[in-house]
Amino acid sequence: MMNNNEPVILTRDVEAAVVPAGTVVTLLAGEKAYITQSLGGSYTVIVNGNMFRVEGRNADALGQQHVPTAAEKAGKAGSREELEKLAWDQMRTCYDPEIPVNVVDLGLIYTCEFETLGADSYRVNVKMTLTAPGCGMGPTIQQDVQNKLLCVESIDEAIVELVWEPQWGKEMMSEAAKLQLGLM
Repeated sequence: MMNNNEPVILTRDVEAAVVPAGTVVTLLAGEKAYITQSLGGSYTVIVNGNMFRVEGRNADALGQQHVPTAAEKAGKAGSREELEKLAWDQMRTCYDPEIPVNVVDLGLIYTCEFETLGADSYRVNVKMTLTAPGCGMGPTIQQDVQNKLLCVESIDEAIVELVWEPQWGKEMMSEAAKLQLGLM
């Protein structure tokens, strides 16, 4: 995580998602950006008073070096148990751009079930929610979870469904998340 009061100057035009609307825009080279968070392989930045999410693959536009995350380097599991652990570890690298806690510890992942497709080939079915139903970043976070699951060898399909029942509440957060956010 990064929270620096020093601005960075965008070195090139870069695609970004407006937080929390999720609308994709282009930030222009030469603009000043303040990096407020760098977790899970993406950056949350403030430009002209507005918040944006920039994907890690575009780190160079922020003057940062892209460091492959564990999610991008996920390997192959030796057993079904290891595969399930690896999938949960992958989801722990996904973050809401406004909250510095991963989606698993936030309690946003309701289920993660595996179906065998063939020898050493699996489909993962995930049901997840958001902290607020109207969050425009929902599709972006949903896609992030799916992409990171697909980085795992043996996971050939990942279906991530947004659900609203049960409604998310702070009691669904892990103790570590509550502590990190000062809720304990």
